[in-house]
Amino acid sequence: QVQLVESGGGLVQAGGSLRLSCAASGRTFTSYAMGWFRQAPGKEREFVAAISRGSASTYYADSVKGRYTISRDNAKNTVYLQLNSLKPEDTAVYYCAASTSTAQAMALRARSPEVWGQGTLVTVSS
Repeated sequence: QVQLVESGGGLVQAGGSLRLSCAASGRTFTSYAMGWFRQAPGKEREFVAAISRGSASTYYADSVKGRYTISRDNAKNTVYLQLNSLKPEDTAVYYCAASTSTAQAMALRARSPEVWGQGTLVTVSS
């Protein structure tokens, strides 16, 4: 299975932007639907965004719709999450995830992804 390494987190002011990257090792990247989740202090991990294997379908949590964009580059084995118009409530550890099921199933939390990254911290100051 793939291994995932996130990068791109950091401290940003409210209204700012960040781009998170998730690099996958291995030659089976296109076998996985990819997603991003986040966990804020004291809260459960929540779904953020997911993308299908060929990028035809994307799904977003209502809280980030219109502000975040998920994309993937299968030639580079990388999935991205562009975060715009950031709010203090977006502060969390963001995790990349890979699933052998569908992006829709990931969005519906119907099936937990099989592979997780170690997470990257995003802190939004007010």
